[in-house]
Amino acid sequence: MTNTNTHSTTTTIDAAAIDPISKREAPGLAEEEYRRWAVAVAELKPADWDRPTDCELWTVRDMAGHVLGAMQAAASIREQLSQQREIGKRHKATGENEVQIMTALQIERTADLSAVELIAKTRSLVSLAAKGRKRIPGPMRRLVKIPVDLGSIVETWTLGYLVDTILTRDIFMHRIDLARAIGGSPDLTGQHAVRIVQDIVGEWARRHDRPFDLTLVGPAGGRFRVAGGDAERIEIEALEFCRILSGRGTSDGLLTQQVPF
Repeated sequence: MTNTNTHSTTTTIDAAAIDPISKREAPGLAEEEYRRWAVAVAELKPADWDRPTDCELWTVRDMAGHVLGAMQAAASIREQLSQQREIGKRHKATGENEVQIMTALQIERTADLSAVELIAKTRSLVSLAAKGRKRIPGPMRRLVKIPVDLGSIVETWTLGYLVDTILTRDIFMHRIDLARAIGGSPDLTGQHAVRIVQDIVGEWARRHDRPFDLTLVGPAGGRFRVAGGDAERIEIEALEFCRILSGRGTSDGLLTQQVPF
């Protein structure tokens, strides 16, 4: 992170006016993020699958298994209920964090697939997973509450926030993880990635509720501000901003405020 007095010529966005991702726009963002993930996985070379990632103890193959398991749960109510039952059973027996149990279970359930099979299944679920999330009724989105313990973030989410925002952010961040693991660059073209990053900035701003002047450099970047005295000025690459807020990197000042992914 670099504090700077340099001003960008990019149009400045009022971060306080950024709306959260809506139920209407969420399915399109979800499907495009799944599609980009499927493309990235299909391009992996044999040596890439065993590479370590920024996700502690996970290889690229583990991460791909987790994402596929999450897509299977999104696409199929039967698989979703099956995973929930097993997660509840293991949590009751061990007291382990439910998010960690969930990801471990998803990796287990996809572990026997070959790379070719995993790629094919991931491709086949792009639209089905997005449609499965879209089918969840509005009342359930608003009324179902989910307690979450992410270490630095302990709170309760609505099902709608999980389905419309977090599940898409998760894939977006794993595409960054994947690119870093293999020494590549994630596809951040078009308004798709811009909208996801802007949503992250908006939530970050609401969570710390302090003035700032933020310049995100590179693809999906931009300039954001919340006016006020003693506004902290930050200039940083957009992807590194997301990594730090997700807990994958460290910084100081307002960048210590994490955002769930």
